[in-house]
Amino acid sequence: MIKPADLPQTIPVFPLPGALLLPRTRLPLHIFEPRYLAMLDDTLKTSHRLIGMVQPREVPGSTEKRLHSIGCAGRVTQFSETEDGRYMITLAGMSRFRVNEEVAGFTPYRRCDVSWEGFDADLGPTEHDPTFQREAFLDLLGRYFDAMNLSTDWDSLKEAEDELLINSLSMLCPFDPEEKQALLEAPSLSTRRETLVTLIEFALRGGSDEETMQ
Repeated sequence: MIKPADLPQTIPVFPLPGALLLPRTRLPLHIFEPRYLAMLDDTLKTSHRLIGMVQPREVPGSTEKRLHSIGCAGRVTQFSETEDGRYMITLAGMSRFRVNEEVAGFTPYRRCDVSWEGFDADLGPTEHDPTFQREAFLDLLGRYFDAMNLSTDWDSLKEAEDELLINSLSMLCPFDPEEKQALLEAPSLSTRRETLVTLIEFALRGGSDEETMQ
């Protein structure tokens, strides 16, 4: 089993608003910007093949986009090239990380020194949610999907394991970047499920900008 000490201290980061990667999930990405094509090319030359997904955040009164302090690294497990030189890749979520600092250098993409401490469970076995009330959750989810005009394979959802269900919905539901960040930073699967329920209920109430999630 991989340990935090086995992971690199410096990784390339892909600051993509609204794109959420979680441990033991898969995230497909379309790579076409020259700087990220260079990032992919360099990543494929490493033994770990890790790319850090992290949410950018706005700085009031500035055009600068800083990074949230916590992201999730994924390993490039699939990639294919299109005829016009673009790539379709899949990242397999490995572990969350905490950004220590950005690394200055000559690469066109951003790199960060990161710490993997505090996220040991990400590299462990599948998590379970012992207090998960699936029937009530799926009923709430059904009302949310109806309200948002979303469709899904309900048979697959009903059969999915707790972690796959909760994490997949966290990634796929149309929440804003800050809400996605809250789901990412949830310390356990139970906490992520509680956050997910709060966000769904907030959306069903027609939450306004004046309301904030506690």
